[in-house]
Amino acid sequence: MKLASFVKDGKATYGGLYEDRLVDLGPKFGSRFPDLKTLIAGGGTSGLAPFIGTGKDWMPLQAGDFLPVIPNPGKIFCIGVNYADHQKEMGRSKAEYPTIFLRFPDTLVGHEKAAWVPKAYVSTMVDYECELLVVIGKGGRHIEAARALDHVAGYTCFNDISIRDWQRHTTQFTAGKNFPRTGAVGPWLVTSDEIPDPHALAIRTRLNGQVMQEANTSELIFKVPELIAYLSSFTALSPGDLIATGTPAGVGFARNPPVFMKAGDVVEVEIEGIGVLRNRLEADPS
Repeated sequence: MKLASFVKDGKATYGGLYEDRLVDLGPKFGSRFPDLKTLIAGGGTSGLAPFIGTGKDWMPLQAGDFLPVIPNPGKIFCIGVNYADHQKEMGRSKAEYPTIFLRFPDTLVGHEKAAWVPKAYVSTMVDYECELLVVIGKGGRHIEAARALDHVAGYTCFNDISIRDWQRHTTQFTAGKNFPRTGAVGPWLVTSDEIPDPHALAIRTRLNGQVMQEANTSELIFKVPELIAYLSSFTALSPGDLIATGTPAGVGFARNPPVFMKAGDVVEVEIEGIGVLRNRLEADPS
């Protein structure tokens, strides 16, 4: 099942995909579950298929006004250097524990929406990073790795657009990872029953149609269950929390010469079994 957050008739809502349609579930479930996060938290995803299949309250998929899959996550965990080849190209040594940094919810942007590049005097080092994004469905503390996948609602695509010079101002990544509209999420959530093994998915980035990154999630150093177990050992995970699992080799910063994105570029993240997340780059208008 594929679930999405979007705007219909000027109102934020959520729904499911049925063939080439986005079926709005807000009229049916919105009074009880006002957004996709509360639907997931309340266990409302079970039994949705018949309502999606009726095709009522729909609009064409190509007309979808997409929001980030979870527009209002409580926590966004990002895992750095979690593919061996990327670890090597970034000059990082093997780590005993996952490298973790956080994103702010207001940095997220949906499928087919403009992602922003900073003004040139701020930075021109704007990089792409394709990632598998995990959406937590059932929260908890001290979750055992052996049962961690039971806590996953589903998966989606993520582009962790990075402002590289700001990322390297200090040993902490925060500044370079939290510019406005640099965390692209979507296009939709694929529920975990359709992806029983998140470590067998082809993943790639295309920049203006050219493949820049290509790998498989089997190459993840710290697998999804390990990440959930580690994160939940120091903080409670909640429904709707997001875990970006890291990017493979091929980032622009590590190329010779470097390749950075600019206004007018189109960047796509494609993950097998999920789909294609597409964003055009525009200059930050602020």
